[in-house]
Amino acid sequence: MSQNFYDKVAKKFGGYGYGNGRKPQYKSEYPAGDPERIFKEKLLELSSKDKTALDSGCADGKFTLSIAPYFKKVYGIDISKENLNVANNHRADERSKNVEYSFQNAKHTSFEDSFFDIAYCRRGPTFYKEYHRILKTGGYYLEIGIGEMDTIELKKIFGRGQGYGEWDKSKLDENLKEIKNLGFKVIFAENFYPFEYYPSSAEFDLFLHQVPIFEDYDSEKDEVSLQKYVKKFSADKGIMLSRHRLVMVVQKVS
Repeated sequence: MSQNFYDKVAKKFGGYGYGNGRKPQYKSEYPAGDPERIFKEKLLELSSKDKTALDSGCADGKFTLSIAPYFKKVYGIDISKENLNVANNHRADERSKNVEYSFQNAKHTSFEDSFFDIAYCRRGPTFYKEYHRILKTGGYYLEIGIGEMDTIELKKIFGRGQGYGEWDKSKLDENLKEIKNLGFKVIFAENFYPFEYYPSSAEFDLFLHQVPIFEDYDSEKDEVSLQKYVKKFSADKGIMLSRHRLVMVVQKVS
């Protein structure tokens, strides 16, 4: 996804977590557990007051601050200056005292070799070679990513979207192959398939404006496709959206 998209969302809605703009209402179901909760639990299990962590793609910093008290220091990097502005506006938060944000591309960071004890990424940039370089031997990389089947029915009706047409290959398998070749040992790796239910077309429309499924989403131009999807996937619980998340924990061993 482009930097411009994240800047636009951050400017319009005030970031993903802190924003003053209204967030869409929906309910979630987790047949095999909440991947976000599982990811955070595994991150905190590895945390320590003497460890330094990297939040790659930190966005508005809300998650960064939620884990900062468990580490010696956390560095948050992002390519959206607007999101970083939101994050830095919360310097008064006590949890910010050991957090440092910077505008950086995760593909080539400014950090020294073997600098971090832990690096993690939440649905952001997955530059494994760079993460391997900046992690200490024995350090961990954690990720919650978007799987190839995420919102597949929606993308098929719209005829486009993030990762469109790439649902025939396992994203998790591809990631693990690259990771192992770099010298990581796999500690945990699983796919999760939760569901979201939106109470109305208006809530679903608001959701689509705030996420990068369609960077060019337009309420008027996409109205026909949206209503086609709503008609097909409406149920008693609401407008159903199938999600796909993958969670990985790997350790640098060589």
